[in-house]
Amino acid sequence: MENVHLAVEEEDLYSGYNDYNPTFDSEELENDVGFQQAVRTSHGRRPPMTAKFPGTAIGGRPLVSSFGSRIPMASSMGRPMTGAVQDGAARPMTAVRAAGYSSSLMRGSTFDPLGQSKGPAPPLEAKNEDTAEEKIKILEKKVNDLIEESCMAQSIGAFQLALEKAKEAGRKERALIRQREASGNTEHINLDLTYSVLLNLANQYANNEMYPEALNSYHVIVKNKMFTNAGRLKVNMANIYFEQKNYPKAIKFYRMALDQISNTHKELRIKIMQNIGVVFVRLGQYSDAITSFEHIMTESPNIKTGFNLILCYYAVGDRERMKKAFQKLISVPLGIDDEDKYIPASDDPSSNMVIEAIKNDKLHQMERDLKVLAEKYIMTAAKLIAPAIETSFASGFDWCVDMVKCSQYVELANDLEINKAITYLRQKDFNQAVETLKTFEKKDSRVKSAAATNLSFLYFLEKDYDQADRYADLAMNADRYNPAALINKGNTVFVKKDYEKAAEFYKEALRNDSSCTEALFNLGLSYERLNRLEEGLDCFLKLHSILRSSAEVMYQLAHLYEQLGDPQQAIEWLMQVISATPTDPHVLAKLGKLHDDEGDKSQAFQYYSESFRYFPSNIDVIEWLGAYYIETQFCEKAIQYFERATLIQPNYVKWQLIVASCYRRSGNYQKALETYKEIHRRFPENVECLRFLVRLSTDMGLKEVQEYATKLKKVEKMKELREQRVKSGRENSARGRREGSTGSAENAKAEPQPEPKQFSPLLDSDSGRSSSSSSKGERLSAKMRSLPGSNEPYEASSPKELDASYVDPLGPQMDRPKTGAKKPADDDDFADEDLGDELLPE
Repeated sequence: MENVHLAVEEEDLYSGYNDYNPTFDSEELENDVGFQQAVRTSHGRRPPMTAKFPGTAIGGRPLVSSFGSRIPMASSMGRPMTGAVQDGAARPMTAVRAAGYSSSLMRGSTFDPLGQSKGPAPPLEAKNEDTAEEKIKILEKKVNDLIEESCMAQSIGAFQLALEKAKEAGRKERALIRQREASGNTEHINLDLTYSVLLNLANQYANNEMYPEALNSYHVIVKNKMFTNAGRLKVNMANIYFEQKNYPKAIKFYRMALDQISNTHKELRIKIMQNIGVVFVRLGQYSDAITSFEHIMTESPNIKTGFNLILCYYAVGDRERMKKAFQKLISVPLGIDDEDKYIPASDDPSSNMVIEAIKNDKLHQMERDLKVLAEKYIMTAAKLIAPAIETSFASGFDWCVDMVKCSQYVELANDLEINKAITYLRQKDFNQAVETLKTFEKKDSRVKSAAATNLSFLYFLEKDYDQADRYADLAMNADRYNPAALINKGNTVFVKKDYEKAAEFYKEALRNDSSCTEALFNLGLSYERLNRLEEGLDCFLKLHSILRSSAEVMYQLAHLYEQLGDPQQAIEWLMQVISATPTDPHVLAKLGKLHDDEGDKSQAFQYYSESFRYFPSNIDVIEWLGAYYIETQFCEKAIQYFERATLIQPNYVKWQLIVASCYRRSGNYQKALETYKEIHRRFPENVECLRFLVRLSTDMGLKEVQEYATKLKKVEKMKELREQRVKSGRENSARGRREGSTGSAENAKAEPQPEPKQFSPLLDSDSGRSSSSSSKGERLSAKMRSLPGSNEPYEASSPKELDASYVDPLGPQMDRPKTGAKKPADDDDFADEDLGDELLPE
């Protein structure tokens, strides 16, 4: 009986068919407000319906839309009635009624199809942030944002800021874990977030060279068994040990990482093995390094590993293996497309546009960089092993050239030949270098231009300017856009003092290569020689903006400002030169001269003293310092400088006379007498020395006074006779020239010619001698004017007239035009260039 269900007595499904629906009562239409309003509006002017009776499908539709109010219909089981009217609701036709619609209509309802009478939608419910789950989500988002900010700071090089963000992320992540534990939701802890925080913190510690802290963070990750694949981070730990130069531990961790990485990650395993080989090289264990590199070249060869393998074979001195490794190196596939791919092959504009778009994209730039790196490794390896694989470096280079010609790097063969010539130059075998470079005269234009440029440079250094000009022309004809060739051509014209033409060549070199600093430097020198100082100043100012720390550029700027009459600017630029080369004695002396010209004797003395300290053989500096001490009445200190000048120029009597004069001024007459006697012994015909000997002997009451007086008269008489003979000889030669010119004029033309005005330089010289006959010692040099005259042996004349002028020793060196080299050889000779840099192939 439990499974027996009695049927419940149901209501009559067909009841209500005779019920009347007041909607269809036509008698009450005049009193129906909704109907009358519809009649007055556009709704009432619609076309009439075809069905007129309420029993049809159209008649069963409600008079309002589904948004309007509906009158529900009741039945015994909830289904709509089919015929009768129940409780004022119209009976629908159930067979044709659409689902979801009601045919009922409430009286007094308005037409509102969009439901606008209901008003605006209710506002969204505010999120309750006070719940524990919401707080956890907000905190997780903050941690992720901090990690992202830390990575962005690292990408722009702000390592300190990146570390601070990483530390803050770590603090918030720990607070997040505590909050989850407090809420009892520990099973939903985000391990990925914890891993990201710890890894980022370790990386930032490593970037800031805080290696112990970084290693601690990595240990926390590696020891946590919940982090999958954390063993790979031992590579990072090994890298830190490598930076700390703890090579045995680095190898240990590299091998531990290698054991935890499966064979499916082949590239990663190859990189780790390459690191192991590099560490073995640092340890000097070349055999173990060779084992690692050979395995890599067998499994996945690459350029860098091949080069390292050659270095290891070179270190152990294995010739045969060096050759095999070089052959492997040049056969490594680069995996890049040919350059022909980027050359338009048809007139199709769409394909040409595509080629133009990919010609300089990042992928093509990466391919070019990879090719340049491969060529660099091959060139370096060839230059390294060439002298070692054969009995001579020439035969070794020839073998390398032959191997390269058979590889994909055919164009490198010519560059190797040029490097062979450079090696000859470094071995001081210039003839072989020239012969090697001359073999390129029949090669293609690029190589011919590079070889001819180097030949022009060599001949220019040897001062064979004709050959230098010839090869410069050859280089220009082969490649007119070669800036080095144009510079060499300009240099050959510069030394011939055709500065305008030289400037044109330098300008053309700058048009071809706006970054060519040698052309800009030489152009400034050309403008300086042409006395176009402002233009030269512009050139050197531009060059200074490119080469901020170039001492030679700053020196030229100082020199130009000095010529323009702006000594203060010249001093400022020379101070910058001193900051770059603080021990340059010539620049220090130049600063002393400028301060002396400005009247600042103390500053001038300081710089001259510094110059003397670094270079105690500069006569001009010695002379100025001696004159300064004489002017300040410290003749004893001046003696040491002039004695040094005597050592430098022992045959120049001027310095010895000044030393004797200093002894006299200081009151040491005995020493002065001995010095004059020594001068007389070495220069017996010196009149000044004899005069001072006579004066000193007379005043000191010596018996040698008569002897010195006799010698003085004899020397003066001999000098007068010599001067008379010279004078008569000059008069005879002048008379002969005058008669010869008159006779030739009479023979050439019958008309009487006026006698040319006679000009005798002897009269001027005689007048000069007569004006200075009272003191013959002043005729030796203008710099001797400070010495006492013959009538005043003990009186000190003004030492201010002693010439302490400074002749710039760098002038002729600094003004030499630059060749196509990249940097100066030293500080003293700014024009000499680094031969190795100049002869690099174009």
